Amino acid sequence: MNLKRSAVRALVAVCFAAMAAGSANTQVAPGEFRPEVGQAGKDVVWVPTPPELVERMLDLANVTPQDVVIDLGSGDGRNVIGAARRGARALGVEFNPQMVALSTRTAAKEGVSDKASFVQGDMYEADFSQADVLALFLLPDNMMKLQSKFLDLKPGARIVGNTFGFQDWSPAEQETITTDCSSWCTALLWIVPAKVEGTWQSPQGVLTLKQQYQMLTGTLTAGGRSGPIAGGRLRGDQISFTVAGAEYTGRVNGDAIEGTVKSEIRSDTWKATRAPR
Repeated sequence: MNLKRSAVRALVAVCFAAMAAGSANTQVAPGEFRPEVGQAGKDVVWVPTPPELVERMLDLANVTPQDVVIDLGSGDGRNVIGAARRGARALGVEFNPQMVALSTRTAAKEGVSDKASFVQGDMYEADFSQADVLALFLLPDNMMKLQSKFLDLKPGARIVGNTFGFQDWSPAEQETITTDCSSWCTALLWIVPAKVEGTWQSPQGVLTLKQQYQMLTGTLTAGGRSGPIAGGRLRGDQISFTVAGAEYTGRVNGDAIEGTVKSEIRSDTWKATRAPR
């Protein structure tokens, strides 16, 4: 992780011993570069994620061999190497070239060089559009600067972070390690939602949706009568809401939605098409 120096100086002082123990897991030979907790970077200092939380983050994101995993500000490469051990193709973007070299050596020692790679670069300028999973340890300010790019990822992409999140985007899931972890022990998961705000035409009526990340509000209008939707929610490209007791579920595919609508007495297919903007 890379953190702004002014934001974490006190925290680093409190948890230095615990983090130093975590960083000792980095494999380095005598004479090679060894990272130090709190070392300066580009307006940042380095603080590593505890190994236990790396694994919990990857669990929460359900990383599989089919995934492309990217870490922005990858530090000593532990998130990337952990994902590669699970068979995922993984990439770390790190500003410090010495950390890039260290991560590359560690990946080789771990036998995952075919899956894990590292590049020197600025996380704000990096192209991570192909990511299925982002595994991060960034401050809210960093997250907010990258948020628009995060939301442009394909629906269903997972963002998993350590401790810090967004100002107004609530995580879908959150877990805290309560044993064998003294600092930086909370993993948070966000799932990139499909973009559905606007007007949709369907046989059931005109559906008007307003979207706040994964949360939906709106109305369904038919026969001159409008009913509010309740419980509107997205999980990636999966949409669900209720109108007048009828439960709508479906999958968003660009400008189309297909699914089912269930009431107390029947179940039907349901389709909607986005109205021209």
